[in-house]
Amino acid sequence: MKSLGKVFLLGDSYSSFVGSVLPDCPCYYPTYDVTSVDKTWWHQLMTATGSTMVYNSGFSGSTVCNTGYGGYCPTESFVGRMHAAVESGLTKDIDTVLVFGGTNDCWNGSPVGEIKYGEQSEEDLKAFLPAFCHLIEYIKANVPDSRIIAIVNSGLSDEITNGSAEICEHYGVECVRLSDEVFKIDGHPDAAGMTRIKDEIIAGIK
Repeated sequence: MKSLGKVFLLGDSYSSFVGSVLPDCPCYYPTYDVTSVDKTWWHQLMTATGSTMVYNSGFSGSTVCNTGYGGYCPTESFVGRMHAAVESGLTKDIDTVLVFGGTNDCWNGSPVGEIKYGEQSEEDLKAFLPAFCHLIEYIKANVPDSRIIAIVNSGLSDEITNGSAEICEHYGVECVRLSDEVFKIDGHPDAAGMTRIKDEIIAGIK
C-alpha cells in the first residue's frame, strides 16, 4: 500500500514507548512482552507502509479533552499538545497525522458533551465530543495538506465510539474502529494485540 510519508502521531499510553516519544511524555511501555519498540503497533505500521515516524506524542494517561485524571489539563490533553506541536513547528512538512485517543476520556469518566462544529469555547473543550471536533478542525486548518487518520479503540462507550465516527465522517477524515479481537491485559495490548492493531489499521485505510 501507499506510504503514509512523514507521520506525526498524537496518542496516549497505547502509542508510548520509552525513548521514542517527545520529551516530557510519560510512557506506559515497555511492559508485558512489548519489550522493544519494533513490537509497538505504530512501529510495525511504519515498517509495513514504508513510512517515517517524525514525531510521536504518545502521552500515557492523556485525554482528548481538557478534563483528565487530575482535573483540568489544558497542556497534557490531545488538544493542548496539538496546539503546542503546531506552534513550535513540529507539524511542518508532515504528510499524515495519526490520532489515537478517547480511551482515557472513557476510563476517566470525562464529560462527553455534545458534538459542536466550530467555535468551541474553553468550557466546551472540557468535554470529549466538542474537544474532538476542535482537534480535527485545528489539524485541518493548521496542517492543511496532511492526511488525517483517527483510530478509535474497542471497548469504549457508545457515545465516544459513535460520536468519533460521526465527527470523522462530517470532516471527511478516515476513521478506523478497532475490533474486540485486539487482545489486552489490564486494558492495554500485549505484543499480539499491537500487531492486531497494525493489521486492522492497514485493513481500514486501504
